[in-house]
Amino acid sequence: MSTDFELAASIREDLGKGATRRLRRENKVPAIIYGAGIDPVSITLDHNEFLHSTENEAFFSHIVSISVGKKKEKVIIKALQRHPSRAILMHADFMRVSMKDKLKVNVPLHFIGEDVAPGVKQGGGVVTHELVDVEVSCLPADLPEFIEVDVSALELGDSLHLTDLKLAKGLEIVALTHGDGHDLQVVTVQANRAALVDEEEESSEEEAAEGDSEDGADKAEDSE
Repeated sequence: MSTDFELAASIREDLGKGATRRLRRENKVPAIIYGAGIDPVSITLDHNEFLHSTENEAFFSHIVSISVGKKKEKVIIKALQRHPSRAILMHADFMRVSMKDKLKVNVPLHFIGEDVAPGVKQGGGVVTHELVDVEVSCLPADLPEFIEVDVSALELGDSLHLTDLKLAKGLEIVALTHGDGHDLQVVTVQANRAALVDEEEESSEEEAAEGDSEDGADKAEDSE
């Protein structure tokens, strides 16, 4: 898999809370690069450039190239701290990647065929996503941008599990390596609850109307 994301960073010499606050006022994001048996490196990133990259879903499942001076680091993002109420990135952790070693990354699931699934089109059901991403193990070169989940054949009440996902060569779902009981449900087509409620209300109204009609007929007979 090619590296599609590149960031420029500077070595961060001044550490501590005060220095961190100054960096953020300067529109910088403190971060750290670690792993691969090499000492961690504290860096700073341009906030707007970094924010723009994180707005792309693929950023979180891609190998990222970070230029630190004359050196380039191949990394994946492992943690991202955001401001609780503002569109501000507070801190990031990046882990170095060796192209020879397998890594574990959460990859997003992309669902297709929802509008033509029989359980939706004919059965009036709704598609429920139980998972939106899945952790995979693979070599960096085999890391996918996403995993496609085709639900076009699902009937009402049908579901797909992890073992039903079609994986490219070299991919392994981490949960399935833990043995029985970890074949999690990914997606299901369920009856539309709103429609069921409407049907129940209509049925109740019809029963009530029938009851009123019968009561009226009974009273008419009594009066005769």
